[in-house]
Amino acid sequence: MAAQSHNEGQSVNRPPLFDGQDYTYWKTRMEYFLQGHDYQIWSIIEEGDLLVTNEKTQWTDDDRKKISLNCKAKSILCCALSKKEFNRVSACKSAMEMWEKLRITYEGIDKVKETRIDILVAQYERFQMQSDITNGLAGLGKTYEMGDMVRKILRSLPSS
Repeated sequence: MAAQSHNEGQSVNRPPLFDGQDYTYWKTRMEYFLQGHDYQIWSIIEEGDLLVTNEKTQWTDDDRKKISLNCKAKSILCCALSKKEFNRVSACKSAMEMWEKLRITYEGIDKVKETRIDILVAQYERFQMQSDITNGLAGLGKTYEMGDMVRKILRSLPSS
């Protein structure tokens, strides 16, 4: 029997690797991975670290659990990044800050995001079909119905 290798994307135990390419695809896969792994970790990334108000010498078991989950969220994100991407976020203090830095880097602030949507919509309307136009639009929150996409393809075909 041939040995099976566990390449990226073939294990529920390893997060999807982000190497700086196709952020929208990675972001969606990473959200699903984190939610499936432990929804509380996803909440930490979305909403921020769980708060511990006691001094370290006064930590309770619950405080230690919160600290552990905060660290686990950062650790999982770090394991999902290439060296270049890790260096981009390594100074961040929380998993939420890391996630936000990646989002701003690859999606931009709202004005940049709106501009990118406009560019992709214009390409879509002109039907310069590239494999990532509709995926890029979906990742930015702009979706088209399947029927609209099929009609767009049919209109672009030669009459013969």
